[in-house]
Amino acid sequence: MQDRSTAAHIARRIAEEIGAQARQVEAAVALLDEGATVPFIARYRKEVTGGLDDTQLRELETRLGYLRELEDRRVQVIASIEEQGKLTDELRADILAADSKARLEDLYLPYKPKRRTRAQIAREAGLEPLADTLLADPTQAPETVASQYVDADKGVADARAALDGARAILMERWGEDAALVGELREWLANVGVIRAKVIEGKENDGAKYRDYFDHAEPLAKIPSHRMLALLRGRREEFLQLDLDPGSDADAGHLLATGRVAKHAGIRNDGRAADQWLMDAARLTWKAKLHLHLMLDLIAQARERAEAEAIAVFGDNLKDLLLSAPAGPRVVLGLDPGLRTGVKVAVVDRTGKLVATDTIYPHEPRRQWDQSLATLGRLCRQHGVELIAIGNGTASRETDKLAADLIKLAPELKLTKIVVSEAGASVYSASEIASREFPDVDVSLRGAVSIARRLQDPLAELVKIEPKAIGVGQYQHDVDQYKLARALDAKVEDCVNAVGVHVNTASAALLARVSGLTSTVAENIVRHRDANGPFRSRKELLKVPRLGDKTFEQCAGFLRIDDGDEPLDASSVHPEAYPVVERIVSSTGKPIRGLIGDAAFLRGLRPEQFVDDRFGVPTVRDILKELEKPGRDPRPEFKAARFADGVEDIKDLRPGMVLEGVVTNVAAFGAFVDIGVHQDGLVHISALSNTYVKDPRDVVKVGDIVKVRVQEVDVPRKRIALTCRLDDAAPRAPRSDRDAPRPAAGRPGNDRGGARGPAPKAQPAYVNNALADAFAKAKGK
Repeated sequence: MQDRSTAAHIARRIAEEIGAQARQVEAAVALLDEGATVPFIARYRKEVTGGLDDTQLRELETRLGYLRELEDRRVQVIASIEEQGKLTDELRADILAADSKARLEDLYLPYKPKRRTRAQIAREAGLEPLADTLLADPTQAPETVASQYVDADKGVADARAALDGARAILMERWGEDAALVGELREWLANVGVIRAKVIEGKENDGAKYRDYFDHAEPLAKIPSHRMLALLRGRREEFLQLDLDPGSDADAGHLLATGRVAKHAGIRNDGRAADQWLMDAARLTWKAKLHLHLMLDLIAQARERAEAEAIAVFGDNLKDLLLSAPAGPRVVLGLDPGLRTGVKVAVVDRTGKLVATDTIYPHEPRRQWDQSLATLGRLCRQHGVELIAIGNGTASRETDKLAADLIKLAPELKLTKIVVSEAGASVYSASEIASREFPDVDVSLRGAVSIARRLQDPLAELVKIEPKAIGVGQYQHDVDQYKLARALDAKVEDCVNAVGVHVNTASAALLARVSGLTSTVAENIVRHRDANGPFRSRKELLKVPRLGDKTFEQCAGFLRIDDGDEPLDASSVHPEAYPVVERIVSSTGKPIRGLIGDAAFLRGLRPEQFVDDRFGVPTVRDILKELEKPGRDPRPEFKAARFADGVEDIKDLRPGMVLEGVVTNVAAFGAFVDIGVHQDGLVHISALSNTYVKDPRDVVKVGDIVKVRVQEVDVPRKRIALTCRLDDAAPRAPRSDRDAPRPAAGRPGNDRGGARGPAPKAQPAYVNNALADAFAKAKGK
């Protein structure tokens, strides 16, 4: 644990970064250190933190970890240098002022224990005075001065060997100069051009990266998805990457050498040692600094790209988890398949599994009528209201089956919805599924998951490892630990934003509630099974291992409908019930009379009910909650209507206007399911008639949108869509010869070239490598 001055410094720095005051950060840090969760602090400790929201608190939590690691490393560095007896007051001041891990490691580099280097061997041979002499007085001839240091006993055979040793000393000195390294890193970060070339002999095997076989792009401007694509190509050993200082590599390297020379105080004025010194500067850049900085800056670029990819995944996951629930309706879940059949599961209004079956309407059995009869019987028997169809193999064929069922049995008033089945197979084989359905075949569990995720996406998807849900961008290429932490935080935020009904929730859902562990969540379910539904939040204290601290963290997010205490169905925390009692006492209205009386509640002044503990923010939240206790922040349920007769990619024609559902949002655009078992891509340039910086400013996962088909590439299963419906419809290809083909684009241009004048919204699939990246992003 850092001392108070260090903690105060960290608080001030974080406050500047998140736009808050240091006292707010200090208060939030204290709560986090006590074990409070971000949802709890954001919702129930507004007075303490001055109203920091969950976004600020998540950023604070991340930065707090980084800065504490930086401070711990700073202590280690100072101790190491001090132990060597080399810690000067000036160096200590520089180390204490280092504001990043990179700067700290630059300062530590000359003192970092390492294997014996050529420079160390040269110093041991007494050659450092030679290097210093030539650097201080370049008028002296290098060979003449070096001859004085020839000593066979010390391993210096001749003047050339002496000069080589002296140069190694200067190269190490300059290469480990923190000021020079920092200056060159910043310069190269601004002017550097990342270059990709195909590894000789890998042209055919690495064809999916062909747009990067000779690619150059400014490092400072490269989009995250392209950076990750290049890194993947290098990791798969199809591409080699380099980082040059500028678009003209040769000129850039000369500039870099000049910067080293200037920093070292040398110049080429034609004096005897000038050329030797300039060669030392050139070799310092080439052999020491360039490679070191290239690896460093590419690593930083990778971290930034990963951070953006993780953020994209997290945002998409949040949108999916908070998508509209169909609610307590009886659902028939269909997990499509061909040879293995369509798995069927019926769940009642509470999500309880009541029936399963397997039908074979498709090839090779083609039992269409028998399948319709089976589905009709199940729907009538159990009062099915909705049909959920997984969007995997045979999805469209199964959708047609459901459509026939609806036509044949209009009295059932059925509605069919195609839902994402991403992660359903992962759930089917999971320990959670095994505990839930020990006697149900693994193949049928997926149908249950598909049905339940229509009823309540949040409650069902929390049972699946977040990264298996399939709404990410390059999720397999990023730091898996950071990805897991970020996604877990998103799930936690979503679950607590909605709230959880403690008498019906699964252990998997309860485990995501603020303060609850998996063990405590299991204990809640066991207690509920053994003793019946909880009648009040206070009864939770009877659950094993759920003590006062845990109760404080979780109680406000747990709901109990029809319990003994009306407020237990709301997000009002039990600790704040006295505030409601004051409102009841002041107004003379009973609590059940207050709840839902929006007009009356809006006429009350929050300032009337504050005390030393609960201020205006909390009272305002309480009054708002009393208007509609336990309100669900998720949108109203709606389903997209796919066009009849458009069931396969071959059915698409340029110019068609279709309705679809956004299934994934990436940095370069949005994927949309239009009902042909192959998502189309709306490139960022085609999302709106106005400039779009971030696709999520326009669309999010689960949105129902209208799109126009721009181009279709059937062989590669690429569909280019546009949301700009007013654009002129493209002409349909007249023949294979006239069909759209990939066009080579300029380096760094996502959209590539095209025949004739470029249209406003180029199809994204014209860039082959990027198209492959899209497929990877979709997990296909």
